[in-house]
Amino acid sequence: QLQASGGGLVQAGGSLSLSCAVSGRTFSNYYIGWSRQAPGREREFVAAITWSGSSKHYGDSVKGRFTISRDNAKNTVILQMKSLKPEDTAVYSCSADSRNLQRLVVGTPDYWGQGTPVTVSS
Repeated sequence: QLQASGGGLVQAGGSLSLSCAVSGRTFSNYYIGWSRQAPGREREFVAAITWSGSSKHYGDSVKGRFTISRDNAKNTVILQMKSLKPEDTAVYSCSADSRNLQRLVVGTPDYWGQGTPVTVSS
């Protein structure tokens, strides 16, 4: 089970940190990622991280502003978001895949969690 939390309302230029808690599985065996979907738009890849945390991948629109990290001891993945823009407004969901990071990027992971909404006001 994947449970995202930490969403809310923030002003443009502000920061927010999202958490993805993983339960019921051997967390350290999975690649974990974040995607987002704004109303009326297609789902967009945001970030992903490998089992060890040594490799990270970001969507072009968030590079340099968002940072993904994981704590296997706590079964949690964190998405730190800085310099937020109104166009970052979306429902953010975490996902997990046991095979490779690319499946997170293209949106075909083994598992999806429920999302958490983020609203960035201008």
